[in-house]
Amino acid sequence: MSLLKVNGLSVEFTQYISLLRQKRLQVIHNLELSVAAGEVVAVIGSSGSGKSILAHAVLGILPSNAHVSGSIYLDGEELTPSKQVKLRGSEIALVPQSVQYLDPLMRVGQQVRYAVKTEDPVKTQRGIFKRYGLKAEVERMFPFQLSGGMARRVLVSTATVSGARLVIADEPTPGLDAASIKEALGQLRELADQGCAVMLITHDIESALTIADRIAVLYAGTTVEIASAEDFRGNGEQLRHPYTKAMWKALPHNDFVPIPGSQPLAGAMPTGCAFAPRCSLATKACTEGLPDAREIRGGMVRCIHAS
Repeated sequence: MSLLKVNGLSVEFTQYISLLRQKRLQVIHNLELSVAAGEVVAVIGSSGSGKSILAHAVLGILPSNAHVSGSIYLDGEELTPSKQVKLRGSEIALVPQSVQYLDPLMRVGQQVRYAVKTEDPVKTQRGIFKRYGLKAEVERMFPFQLSGGMARRVLVSTATVSGARLVIADEPTPGLDAASIKEALGQLRELADQGCAVMLITHDIESALTIADRIAVLYAGTTVEIASAEDFRGNGEQLRHPYTKAMWKALPHNDFVPIPGSQPLAGAMPTGCAFAPRCSLATKACTEGLPDAREIRGGMVRCIHAS
């Protein structure tokens, strides 16, 4: 059974286009996703595909001009706004993409201790720092004194000691060298192996494949494919959606062939399949409506041509 289940999620933002006129801009539409306990699901997509907005919707930290529809469940219970407030930081933890989430005026050891709910805060913080290779003196440092890799380990430490059952890591590796990326992702894999459900938000598919069980591919605000990590091999013959296949073939170690065109902006979405204007398989039927999500070969896909 999935610990996290997202059904038909849509997110719109109200924008002022003049002093008295407003419009709604839809950035996520009919998105589907699930993450089981003990599993790492990597959410892949280019900038603007809706990855971080998905994370913020699950956490309930979208801005006040956001309008959310659809359903989000944690362990079978719907996550209402009041439950999100109650569970955020305890049952659901965020490893953010920016180290600016750390309080610049508080020593990092104290920040981690605040996340401890049931055990001795000092002992727990020191134990997790030792486990993640942070020296004893680090607990007295302020965030500006940390290297990028150290700051990432502090953020992961905070999520670990919270006892959260769902950990959302939003682009946790930007600016890190190869060794630090491997370390940060290894820590997330370790959390999953201990029973957490981990949702990894990233644009780096190659790094994600080193730890993920499944890959959810987002395009223009919706999930176009969810596949086993094992399907990402060879020429991509096991993949289902044309965008996923094209993205795989565009990688340097594959064909290194760019995808023509660009992802549509949220305010200029085509009718039907958002990828149709760039797809060599597109037909008139592709423009008549968003394809339904279908189960094919053990994965999910939104494409009428997938088989």
